[in-house]
Amino acid sequence: MATVTLKNVRKIYPFNGEDAKKAKKGQLDEQKVNPHICDEGVIAVHEFNLEIKDKEFIVLVGPSGCGKSTTLRMIAGLEEISDGDLLIDDVRVNDIAPKDRDIAMVFQNYALYPHMTVYENLAFALKLRKTPKDEIDAKVKEAAEILDITQYLGRKPKALSGGQRQRVAIGRAIVRDPKVMLMDEPLSNLDAKLRNQMRAEIIKLRQRINTTFIYVTHDQTEAMTLGDRIVIMSEGFIQQIGTPQEVFNRPANLYVAGFIGSPQMNFFDAKLVKKDGVYSVVLDGYEVVLPDDKQALLNEKGIEEQDITLGVRPEHIVLSDEGVSANIEVSEMMGSSVHLHVKAVDQDVIVIVNTMNMNDAEVSELCSGKEVKFSFGGNNCHLFDKETTKNLIY
Repeated sequence: MATVTLKNVRKIYPFNGEDAKKAKKGQLDEQKVNPHICDEGVIAVHEFNLEIKDKEFIVLVGPSGCGKSTTLRMIAGLEEISDGDLLIDDVRVNDIAPKDRDIAMVFQNYALYPHMTVYENLAFALKLRKTPKDEIDAKVKEAAEILDITQYLGRKPKALSGGQRQRVAIGRAIVRDPKVMLMDEPLSNLDAKLRNQMRAEIIKLRQRINTTFIYVTHDQTEAMTLGDRIVIMSEGFIQQIGTPQEVFNRPANLYVAGFIGSPQMNFFDAKLVKKDGVYSVVLDGYEVVLPDDKQALLNEKGIEEQDITLGVRPEHIVLSDEGVSANIEVSEMMGSSVHLHVKAVDQDVIVIVNTMNMNDAEVSELCSGKEVKFSFGGNNCHLFDKETTKNLIY
């Protein structure tokens, strides 16, 4: 239904009181060393640039305080944009009122009217627009059918479960047939089972309505399963934009590598060496030759031998006869796999062992105190610069 473009968008919260006076005189110590402090105030979102295609599902993901909800609220018009341009269908909307932007927003806390029935909640925005009664009825019933809440139309919110309330909140947004649908952590108040169900419902909903989605979450599982592309944020900065597969396989830096993936990636102090034109990674005496595609990219960039941070995901580490020595400290049985917390090279490492082809005796041997060795393939190595933390390959 719409394209959304953010060009160099910033959000600055002005100083108050004494800080404002000091800032004017250049006496605020933090101004000189803190990248989040400028003459005008505290920068919550830095130079945000993003082009969202028509009908695309974009997910902004990051920890609390990273600026993702602030960015969403600027798109909604609930927060003023300090600098930069926001365009919807190539029209600048910075100064257009929220009600005139043709967007709908689903909030974390549902924001339903407790004294109204589900039907009345769904119809409320359409009544304000003075939509004809028969059209309101048709749109409400269509939304209720899409979300499977037809049987609850006569109930009030207090008689609904959390998942049902969230469906009503989503329904209230889609009856307006908005150009852009904004969702601010809509599943965070639900338990794990309901979250899984509602994720599936949102995927089905996306297939049934033609609109552009911008979704905010701190949950990487939601980001990976819902998004066409993911925008990973930290402290107001965009760290990487890419498809779920891209950010998982080719993290731009150490932050993204540690944030995406569960359990998170293991990091080691290692060395990148080059012998006879061939790159290898050396960890605690264990040497792994990198595959041809990584060799070519490192050569193309002219990367020299150096100390690096090596990243290897837990599912890419295997127990073997040769490799890095480790001691099992904790063994967690997870059904089809065992998560081993081992001590190796003076640090904690997580290893995921698939137990599908193991018998009970073999699984029981993976116990606390057992000495093991682990290895990994060069195709599963992620190499990061020690100083910049950027990925050396991509």
